[in-house]
Amino acid sequence: MFVRKKRNRSGQVSVQVIDKSNGYKVVRTVGCSQDPEEIERYIHQGKAWITKQSNQYSLFPDDQSQNATINDFVSNLSNSQIITIGPELIFGYLFDKLGFNAIDDQLFRDLVIARLTYPTSKLKTVDYLYRYRGVPTNVDSIYRFLDKLHSTHKAEVEKIAYEYTKKLLGAVSIVFYDVTTLYFESEDEDDLRKIGFSKDGKFTHPQIMLGLLVGKGGYPIGYNLFEGNTFEGHTLLPTLKSIKKKYGFKNPTVIADAAMLSKKNLNNLGKAQYRFIVGARIKNESEDIQKKILKWAFKLKDGNHTILKKDDGTRLIVTYSTKRAKKDAHNRERGLKKLKKRVKTGKLTKNHINNRGYNKFLKLSGEVNITIDEKKIKADAKWDGLKGYITNTKFSAKTIVENYRELWQIEKAFRISKTDLRVRPIYHYRKKRIEAHLCIAFVAYTIYKELERR
Repeated sequence: MFVRKKRNRSGQVSVQVIDKSNGYKVVRTVGCSQDPEEIERYIHQGKAWITKQSNQYSLFPDDQSQNATINDFVSNLSNSQIITIGPELIFGYLFDKLGFNAIDDQLFRDLVIARLTYPTSKLKTVDYLYRYRGVPTNVDSIYRFLDKLHSTHKAEVEKIAYEYTKKLLGAVSIVFYDVTTLYFESEDEDDLRKIGFSKDGKFTHPQIMLGLLVGKGGYPIGYNLFEGNTFEGHTLLPTLKSIKKKYGFKNPTVIADAAMLSKKNLNNLGKAQYRFIVGARIKNESEDIQKKILKWAFKLKDGNHTILKKDDGTRLIVTYSTKRAKKDAHNRERGLKKLKKRVKTGKLTKNHINNRGYNKFLKLSGEVNITIDEKKIKADAKWDGLKGYITNTKFSAKTIVENYRELWQIEKAFRISKTDLRVRPIYHYRKKRIEAHLCIAFVAYTIYKELERR
């Protein structure tokens, strides 16, 4: 038997228990609703009914105590041995090792480990904890816990993660910052959940912005939540100030991508005495700077760089890579191929004459004739292989480039969070529960990084 969701003509969803031992037969209708949380509750009730009918019990005994021998054994395990001993025991050991056991709450521990081993909705987590961990709980208990978790544990969670990162790195002198969007399976907005530019392509869904700060290697330092329609460049300084106030560390060098780049943003970072390395939009520089870049570009060989001083006192480092040049040329040709096909079909209008993507290569002849502008293509090709970095540090160009290239670690952190830990879509609607959901995911990510390190 299994639980099935079926959408009715009325728009409501029926939750049914199906027996397929002799064809498909509805043996029980648990309930019918349009509310996502209520639907999940019906699904849980259906599974509980199946379990009761089938007399299925937990695969694991209640007693999972760890003696010193087990601790010694687990501490010497490698990644490949996880399946042998069981993921709950591994992650539980790391939970304690990192210091999260200072938070004396068994449900918090259970939810973090469940996020690592079986990331799913809170209703399905209840089923998982009972079936495979022997932990009896209910969804209402979890929701009540989430309502208080953010105010009681977030500060302590971040402090433990920061101390862990500080211990590993020796000092937090360089930090990496980026922002991602997390969407909701809903169409309703509120003070936090707003429709904005979605990095997940969910432009009709409300979302929140998650700003994450990590050290070298992607080891976590802290995070902040922002309204879903916030400009990501406005999230950097508030996050830095918040983390600095908590831990009192000296101003580190901040590394971020070009999305954080605005004159006002960089001025504010400088006034706050932060050193920074950010990706540069070299094609958007002043005409004078662009001419200087292209003048040097003809002389640059693979791996070479040039340094230009800007009027605001910062330095612009421009590097050249043959690999990047080939990639830029390939991407442009691929985009032009699609664009030419659209031009040929005659489906393009005046509205397509803009700077979005490869539409920048279009031009309008007369009133209706849209063609490809070959001059713009040649002009664009001059920039192939060039990459820019803006900094107010005194680091060498080599050090600047090497540090910036570590920014992929934070992109990996978001990828882990969205795929392995499945932090989105988010089904919660109350702000406290959203914050608690991400607090649990942050702890899970910290444990994930420690396992990865081993």
